[in-house]
Amino acid sequence: MKFGVVIFPGSNCDHDMIYTFRDILKQEVVELWHKDHDIKGVDGILLPGGFSYGDYLRCGALAKFSPIMSEIMEFADKGGFVMGVCNGFQILCESGLLPGALLPNNTQQFICKNIYLLPDSQSSYVTHYLQRDEPLKIPIAHADGRYYADEKTLTALRQNDQILFHYCDEQGSISEATNPNGSVSNIAGVCNAKKNVYGMMPHPERAADPELGNTAGLKIFESVLKMLK
Repeated sequence: MKFGVVIFPGSNCDHDMIYTFRDILKQEVVELWHKDHDIKGVDGILLPGGFSYGDYLRCGALAKFSPIMSEIMEFADKGGFVMGVCNGFQILCESGLLPGALLPNNTQQFICKNIYLLPDSQSSYVTHYLQRDEPLKIPIAHADGRYYADEKTLTALRQNDQILFHYCDEQGSISEATNPNGSVSNIAGVCNAKKNVYGMMPHPERAADPELGNTAGLKIFESVLKMLK
């Protein structure tokens, strides 16, 4: 399959994503510049982490106006697979492709460490082939990762099986103590109601190479590939 990795001014995880999909997962990958109007016939679009436009105004708030976003929104509207990680998740929320918002961490600090995720949704491409009782060790690196949604939105997310992951501990226990940034209900990722647009704050592409001693992130991407095929 062919995946497009979107590059904004300030993206810094674009080559991590390219390397993971091209060299490890053996997929065709093309770069999509933020000023492009052509998504080059891709089967899926990936929005990487970083600091698009220097996070000025608000994380992802300027990137949503990039020319490529109109093409991505049209692609998503037609059912195309779109996934954003960290800053990519922020951009998808700012653009309205995903519900909710990402706010500053409740610690008011940048957090960079390994955490654990427990898969939730049973119907999403991202989690379908994951074990519901198997926590995944995945790195986070963000200052604005606190997921927020109002009660009406949260109810819809739960009813529609749109919650991808919850922050947990190594044993899979979900509690306030295992929440690194204050996200509502320990939510680490969500998808849209149509189950074709996905966002998560943790970085699975940073846990995908055996050289790093952790390949838990590959399980997430492999689930995507199986579902897309």
